[in-house]
Amino acid sequence: MDHPHRRHVGSISSRSIKMRFATRFLRALRKINKQRLISNSNMNMNSSVSSREIIKRYRRVKMAADVTMASAVGPRRAWSRAILMKLRSRRRGHGVVKHVSCIAGEDVGDSASLRRKPRVDKKRVDGDHEDKADQDQGQADELRRLVPGGEAMDLFSLLDETAHYIKCLTTQVNVMRSIVSYCSSS
Repeated sequence: MDHPHRRHVGSISSRSIKMRFATRFLRALRKINKQRLISNSNMNMNSSVSSREIIKRYRRVKMAADVTMASAVGPRRAWSRAILMKLRSRRRGHGVVKHVSCIAGEDVGDSASLRRKPRVDKKRVDGDHEDKADQDQGQADELRRLVPGGEAMDLFSLLDETAHYIKCLTTQVNVMRSIVSYCSSS
């Protein structure tokens, strides 16, 4: 049995990441909700919520989830550093630089920058099947596109970061499900 005050070198318990994420995410959701309430008080209360407002809120929640997970993990992982750096560079592009923890509930970019680029399948002209090495390289390239910061990683680092990123995404989904379940039962 592990000593409760002893940490494993190089790993952080998923429970502590889960708690940090949940706390920060709930704080960000409260901030988003306050912005919504202020926005609604400025609008005519009889008007329905526009699809544009729903999309804007969706982006804020998604960005809050990504940023709070990356900040819960901290700078130890390349994928979390990539998310935090992307956010900082976006904010600089808008002429405002703020600490990441203050941004989680704010609108951080235009819709074009948040859309995924369409996937392009590269097929050989002659119709032959790719050999095993080309297929493996294609899969590694696909992972590099999916994992934040993956473009600059060697294969070993990419696989390690991918495993950790998936673990954190799973934690993120479980926390969000718990929040929905709690709110639905109230």
